[in-house]
Amino acid sequence: MGRTAGEMVSSLLGLWLLLCCWGCLGSAERRAPPDKIAIIGAGIGGTSAAYYLRQKFGKDVTIHLFERGEVGGRLATLSVLGEEYEAGGSVIHPLNLHMKRFVKDLGLSTLQSSGGLMGVYNGETLVFQESSWFIINIIKLIWQYGFQPLRMHMWVEDVLDKFMRIYRYQSHDYAFSSVEKLLHSLGGDEFLGMLNRTLLETLQKAGFSEKFLDEIVTPVMRVNYGQSMNINGFVGAVSMAGADSGLWAVEGGNKLVCSGLLQASKSILITGSVMYIEEKTRTKNTGDPTKMYEVVYQTGSETRSDFYDIVVVATPLNRKMSNITFLNFEPPIEEFHQYYQHIVATFVKGELNASLFSSRALDKLDLTTILTTDNSDLFINSMGIAPSVRKNDNPQPSTDGTSVWKIFSQETLTKKQILKLFLSYDFAVKQPWLAYPRYKPPQKCPSIILHDRLYYLNGIECAASAMEMSAIAAHNAALLAYHRWNGHTGMIDQEDLYEKLKTEL
Repeated sequence: MGRTAGEMVSSLLGLWLLLCCWGCLGSAERRAPPDKIAIIGAGIGGTSAAYYLRQKFGKDVTIHLFERGEVGGRLATLSVLGEEYEAGGSVIHPLNLHMKRFVKDLGLSTLQSSGGLMGVYNGETLVFQESSWFIINIIKLIWQYGFQPLRMHMWVEDVLDKFMRIYRYQSHDYAFSSVEKLLHSLGGDEFLGMLNRTLLETLQKAGFSEKFLDEIVTPVMRVNYGQSMNINGFVGAVSMAGADSGLWAVEGGNKLVCSGLLQASKSILITGSVMYIEEKTRTKNTGDPTKMYEVVYQTGSETRSDFYDIVVVATPLNRKMSNITFLNFEPPIEEFHQYYQHIVATFVKGELNASLFSSRALDKLDLTTILTTDNSDLFINSMGIAPSVRKNDNPQPSTDGTSVWKIFSQETLTKKQILKLFLSYDFAVKQPWLAYPRYKPPQKCPSIILHDRLYYLNGIECAASAMEMSAIAAHNAALLAYHRWNGHTGMIDQEDLYEKLKTEL
């Protein structure tokens, strides 16, 4: 039977309405990107965030990166007699996939960690000393600690295996609204338990002996985080992973990753200090009143301001390190009291006083790294021969027995202390840092979402501070900002992601 004109009009009208609905859905999915994004801090967190935000929001968004100091933040080099040395974050783990990708994408070169021999000093003598013979090291370890080093390796591997899930989640664009939810998605209650217990409690419960913890584990904590076994178990596992083989660095300095990401993200660097952030209502070109963030900053003697749709804070929120005020937020943005550990890196060119560390004469080239136990009389955390950040195909051996040593200490070393460590020295150059959080479990991590479109990266450092952790936090914040801007709630805080992604083809 033929259709009436009325039926045809009705069908066409229905089709037109359906197409309109599809158009509405499509436009909801394709919300216009933000006009301007501000990132505060141009360390590895801030520059990674710029890189990932550019990937997610596209070429048209303007990204301003604020930095009051040098690009790189706590990744910095120090020049000593024409050579450059890593003064901040120094080594990268072979499983740090974000850092590996950055180096590849930016066309940078790498340097393998030089290795060398390590000894552990307890204030009187060396309680452990590596041999250049691998088999002798194995025998020494088993003789002194049984199979605990192997058990420790397996414990760290188990944590790393679970932690590596984050790369799969992020490659599928999943994001998390809190550090705790991110960690729980990786290791469940086990990871949250590690966050809220000390490393000492965690490893004692696992059956490790006091001798092994004092002579092997504590020295690793002291060199990596300037603290003892009272740090949380999760950062302890990250620290032990940092004692693995295969560690590497970026030729020319790890800070080159930051300057490379800044350039690749096509962000505009603003040299200035952010003073405060305030939420305000502005009328955009469309004529609609919109909530925006005014960022007020000082550059030189001038005070300036600009308005942003999204703000990412990528610098530690404490008075000593950033001193940013949040004005007129309702409810008020909570103040974080993230205390950071004071560490001094001192570079000394001199001849080591070998007799201080052992009663028997040591070959000058025997040890390249000296770690220390938790002894209140010791004034150093560690010392090691510092490699240059440049490749040198024909490094000239020292003819006078001197080397450039990098020493970590809680306080600035006195001349008397330096002369205790060295028979003689040519110079000493220091670099003080507020290097990483002072860990004190149970650990509460600051919020990632400070306000509707205001995000905080550095809360992840309360779980563990490392270059890769900052890059992971930056990628997460970029995904979180993107999904929340576009209303993609199904991509945030998904439960059982590991099982879901495991079943995907």
